[in-house]
Amino acid sequence: MPKAADRVALGNTGLNVSQLALGTAPLGNLLAEIPEDQAEAAFAAALDAGINFIDTAPFYGYGLAEERVGRALQGRDRSDYVISTKVGRLIRPGERSGAEVYDGGKPFYLAKPGMMTQRDYSYDGVMRSLEESLDRLGTDYVDILHVHDPDDHFDEVVEQTYPALAKLREEGVIKGVSAGMNQWEMLSRFMDHGRYDTFLLAGRYTLLDHTGLPEFLPKCLDHGTAIIAGGVYNSGLLADPRPGITFNYVPVEQDVLNQALAIKAVCDDNGVDLKAAAIQFPLAHPAIPTVLTGVRSTDEFAQNLALFETPIPDQLWADLRAAGLLPETAPTPEPNT
Repeated sequence: MPKAADRVALGNTGLNVSQLALGTAPLGNLLAEIPEDQAEAAFAAALDAGINFIDTAPFYGYGLAEERVGRALQGRDRSDYVISTKVGRLIRPGERSGAEVYDGGKPFYLAKPGMMTQRDYSYDGVMRSLEESLDRLGTDYVDILHVHDPDDHFDEVVEQTYPALAKLREEGVIKGVSAGMNQWEMLSRFMDHGRYDTFLLAGRYTLLDHTGLPEFLPKCLDHGTAIIAGGVYNSGLLADPRPGITFNYVPVEQDVLNQALAIKAVCDDNGVDLKAAAIQFPLAHPAIPTVLTGVRSTDEFAQNLALFETPIPDQLWADLRAAGLLPETAPTPEPNT
């Protein structure tokens, strides 16, 4: 079974990260306001447990998550921690719209009213975004920069964003060039147009969704690109499979729910918490050194930590394969000893 605080190499970046990483979208007040003392306690619990890899973004709470990361690291040795943040969205005054709101205009992030994001994947936009993130984080460097959800901006990323990131890497300002997306196809195309050290892949290689397995993950191994596995619960479905739960951030369709329920039934038969199987499964692939999960509280972090380090009987993986719920080519965790 994995150990959350064990350090592993993040590809060829020269960075060593904990096998369990801390995502900060929930601590940017995603869908719920998190009191400051609760956020501080959640960060402290993770850092005190040996988690040294923290992922954040300007969009998370319109800068609030980055500010909270900075406060959490005050008084700690910055060199002990790996911080990744994102470029592509500048925080500016204005009215929120599009992907920033849902259900007729409700904001996803309950923070900083009057602020919105301005999409900017330009060379200058990258430099501005980094400068503003450093100010919010209260640090003079970050380790990794991800291009944030550039689904409709492929050409701009190739022509402007990537050259800016590559220059920052060449000058030693950052250690890793990356992109973070909920799809693998465009990430694969990016590898044909530049050298990416890592990708943050959300939801496309999980216990339920194996779409990244046949083509994308082998290509990452060939290119030396490490994958940070995010979205391991598939936006809630693998945490609590039931009608009305979300998958890919929208209500789940019945066929997908049936598959999740079938996985849960096999887990139940083996005495395994579905969430434990879900959080541990991606790490078995050689392209994936670390799993990223977000938390809102010390209790949620403690639960993730326990799930990550729960022994899982080898029979579970065999039973999932026998039921046709895992591809034969999907690596599974090493036998417990």
